[in-house]
Amino acid sequence: MADISVRSLSGIEIGENFMSAQTMEKILDCLGITINELFSAEHLKPTDELISEIKTIIESVKDDRDKIENIYKIVKAVTLI
Repeated sequence: MADISVRSLSGIEIGENFMSAQTMEKILDCLGITINELFSAEHLKPTDELISEIKTIIESVKDDRDKIENIYKIVKAVTLI
């Protein structure tokens, strides 16, 4: 989606390569997030607060089957690590 080779992206992920501003912009566009969101420290909140926010997000999209399926896939993928 970002038109970046798998090798380049892998190098970025493991810290062997640095990405250019152009590559970062492509990744941000693909993820649909801003640079501030990428480097946000919101995940450092207490666990109970994170769980509450996750529940709020799920409740806000409960009538959108596609979004619920995407959330399910992400949660399933992350918990299989």
